[in-house]
Amino acid sequence: MAKFIRIYEENPNPKEIAKVVAILRSGGLVIYPTDTVYGLGCDITNTKALEKIARIKDVKLEKANFSFVCHDLSNLSDYVKQISTSTFKLLKRALPGPYTFILPGAKTLPSAFKKKKTVGIRIPNNNIALEIVKALGNPIVSTSIHDEDEIIEYTTDPELILEKWDKRVDLVINGGYGGNEASTVIDLSTDTPLIVREGKGSLEIF
Repeated sequence: MAKFIRIYEENPNPKEIAKVVAILRSGGLVIYPTDTVYGLGCDITNTKALEKIARIKDVKLEKANFSFVCHDLSNLSDYVKQISTSTFKLLKRALPGPYTFILPGAKTLPSAFKKKKTVGIRIPNNNIALEIVKALGNPIVSTSIHDEDEIIEYTTDPELILEKWDKRVDLVINGGYGGNEASTVIDLSTDTPLIVREGKGSLEIF
C-alpha cells in the first residue's frame, strides 16, 4: 500500500520532503503535484525504478518520452547538448512554468537514455516538486497521470489518485487539488521552435 502524506505548497515541510526523497533514492515511485497535473516520478539514476514506470505506461524504456523534472537550469549540460544563447534566454524567461521543452540530448545522459536524441526538460512552478528535486540532488523522471475517464483526462483529487494507484506506487503526495491541463510542449531541438502540444502555458512569451 502506498503512503499518503500531506505537503503544503506555500511552505513544504523539510521532514516530509526528506521522506519523499528517501523513497525515491530507494527506487520507489512517487506521485506528486506540479503546476499543471499530478505526475508519476522516480529518481533518474535508478534504472529499476525507470523500468517500473515504463511497464506501468506500457512502453519500452528506451522509447519512452518521459520528462526530466529539474530544480533549475544549472545542471542542464549534464542532460542537454550545448544550446544557443537565444534558446537559453527563452528557457530562463519561461521557467519555472507550465512548459516542457524538447532539447537535444547530451552524450552524458544516464545509461537508460543513452540512445535518445532529444529529452524533455521541465521546471514546474510548484514548490513541492522543486524542493523534492533540490533535496534529491538530480532530476526526477516524470510522466503525467492519465485518467481512464473519457471526459476528464487527468485526475485532480489526491484521494482519488491514491485509490487508483495505491498498489502500483510507493507514495502519493497530497498537495491539494491538481490541475487538469497538461504542460505546453515546445520542441527546441532544431532552429525553429515547434509547438508540439498546446497546454496550460501561454504561447505569448514566444
